[in-house]
Amino acid sequence: MTWGVEDLTVRFGSQRAVRAVTLALNPGSVHAVVGGDGAGKTTLLRVLAGIGLDVDGIVRIPGPGRIGYVPPEGGVFSDLSVAENMEFIADAYQLSSWQSRATTLLGRAGIDGFGERLAGKLSGGQRRKLAGSMALLPEPDLLVLDEVTTGVDPVSRMDLWRLVAAAAADGAAVVLATSYLDEAERAGHVLVLHDGVSLTSGNPQAVMAGMRGSIVDMASPDDAATAWRRGRRWRQWHPDGSQTSPNGVTLEDVAIVAELAAEGVAS
Repeated sequence: MTWGVEDLTVRFGSQRAVRAVTLALNPGSVHAVVGGDGAGKTTLLRVLAGIGLDVDGIVRIPGPGRIGYVPPEGGVFSDLSVAENMEFIADAYQLSSWQSRATTLLGRAGIDGFGERLAGKLSGGQRRKLAGSMALLPEPDLLVLDEVTTGVDPVSRMDLWRLVAAAAADGAAVVLATSYLDEAERAGHVLVLHDGVSLTSGNPQAVMAGMRGSIVDMASPDDAATAWRRGRRWRQWHPDGSQTSPNGVTLEDVAIVAELAAEGVAS
């Protein structure tokens, strides 16, 4: 079964937070949703997590108890220990013989040695890994992760991606919002949102290959409206494709170009 949304529009009062977005989530695959603040990522993921919103369009998601969800903040009970957090989820989902799976998940997350520690005493990265482990405990058909790696240390990011990869290998459809475009390149499918609208989507390599125009690497830009920093140097977009793009064009570059094009910026 393929989950996802078709022609989804979400309104908050008279404001449309997401407009005519389509996203198909295939079992066994990882799908990344990227975009700046206010792009609509969290709204889209809340719909996929089954949180009731005012929507138009088609929403296909698993039934109750078959979705794992980690919100952009929180997701754990600070006054419970790591082990008690896992037990709470097991009770909530009425799981049996869950202890072995909990041990495996906490081991993959690198926090299996913290069972008796209060979740509120964990580091930020450890709390996010606990939240991910809790979401995976009931073996969901759909795993929804909202900015789960944002602000965590590099080792914790690797541990979280280990959980993500294992979930997909077990057959779950995984969708995650991320601020890290290098992470999105690991996904099988990427959706770029801007102002609630889909700018481009598809396999990351195909999205990069389909970029409009060309990008030039330079020490100083001649048009600030179409330029952005890359380390100590600058990248500048030429909509007409009159220049040759350098090696190493990334998904981040392509996402920036898509936003510039959507805003009608041209050199």
